[in-house]
Amino acid sequence: MDLNNIQRVYFVGIGGIGMSAIARFFNEKGVHVSGYDRTETGLTRQLTKEGMRIHYSEDITLIDKDVQLVVYTPAIPSIHEELKWYKANNYEVVKRSDVLQEITREMFAVTVGGTHGKTTTSTLIAHILRDSGYGCNAFLGGISANYNQNFWSSDRNVAVIEADEYDRSFLKLHPDIAVLTAMDADHLDIYGTEEEVQDAFVQYSANIKPNGTLVARLGLQRAADLKGDNKLWYHLQDNKAGVYAANIKLEDGGYRFDVIKKDWTLHDIHLPIGGTHNIENTVAAVAVAHLLGIGDDKIKAAIADFKGIRRRFEYLIRNDYQVYIDDYAHHPEELRALISSARELFPGKKCTVIFQPHLYTRTRDFADGFAESLSLADEVLLLPIYPARELPIEGVSSEMIAAKITKVPVQVIEKENVQDWLKSHNVPLFITAGAGDIDQFREPVQEILNGERIITNEN
Repeated sequence: MDLNNIQRVYFVGIGGIGMSAIARFFNEKGVHVSGYDRTETGLTRQLTKEGMRIHYSEDITLIDKDVQLVVYTPAIPSIHEELKWYKANNYEVVKRSDVLQEITREMFAVTVGGTHGKTTTSTLIAHILRDSGYGCNAFLGGISANYNQNFWSSDRNVAVIEADEYDRSFLKLHPDIAVLTAMDADHLDIYGTEEEVQDAFVQYSANIKPNGTLVARLGLQRAADLKGDNKLWYHLQDNKAGVYAANIKLEDGGYRFDVIKKDWTLHDIHLPIGGTHNIENTVAAVAVAHLLGIGDDKIKAAIADFKGIRRRFEYLIRNDYQVYIDDYAHHPEELRALISSARELFPGKKCTVIFQPHLYTRTRDFADGFAESLSLADEVLLLPIYPARELPIEGVSSEMIAAKITKVPVQVIEKENVQDWLKSHNVPLFITAGAGDIDQFREPVQEILNGERIITNEN
């Protein structure tokens, strides 16, 4: 696959966050880009404005038959009519990860993998490189609030890539610097066991180019098995790590801290986004920026200007009386970090969480963990499971989680009843969380909280 000699490319599932980043990559190179997605979204509308042709019905009469390359996402079923037609007619049909594989071969590649934290860490690294003037091509799994983009280009032959472990896609990447944030059990519908998940992350580290560097969180399971000619361990505050944070102070919904390395210290960093887990993500990003030779003042200035990522501890309302945070959290560990950080930043405020479980298999496999993490809130509302690519599993529902939450009030609520519930309850600290379509509540919730009923000092 020669990415430089493609004039026309078609995407099956162009509206996915990872797919759209690659579509934008080709589009900026002057390639004719078209594609299919199941539903129109704000993101697909933006792609259309950028010049891409998109349709929303599975119809081979609408596809581009003059393309040199067809890219599809693993979320697309093998029986998809368009995908079947392209394969039957001997087009070059590849997965999204195959394109990223070629990019990592052609460029100096910084990849960020892990079951949690990879979107924030990769976006912050890419932001530091862009803001400092160093430059990079960024392929991200979220929308950067600074640039309203999940992709940007640069003349510098450097790529920052979020490495997605779903479907083992990240095992095709060949990084020069590989960041590894976490290797907890997830995607057990793909991997089967936690050990298989860990095996995949070990292989991810083995794909680092010769003389490359692994930047990994201290304390990972199977740490002794991880590869890389050079290793740098990072941590939130453990001084046994090669790089860590110290002197952490809360400041206006964010933090101020130092990053300490054996032979170097970066003093007085201001991180304006919430979540103690994001301090640790910042430590990893700072380590990468330092490895690339970016100056201290430029690193600090970039972090101070970092506005975060859409749906990653995103403040939608923040004032003296009420706080509304929206987050993509869909794993028990992500929920634990989200809720505990919010409570630390806004002590004394009653914390209400509305959570939409994502996938029947994940709900089945982690119901106990979900219940334990959600119990950190004062009140919990559960939406029905968002199935995504899955069919229902008998006996698996949001009620499974609700039954295991015994310490705080909990109820399962239908989506159409959420707004009425909100209008009759005080929610000084309100969190929406999940990877499904719960983001559809963002604007209605803001309107309700900013509208007729103003939260008082009541906690």
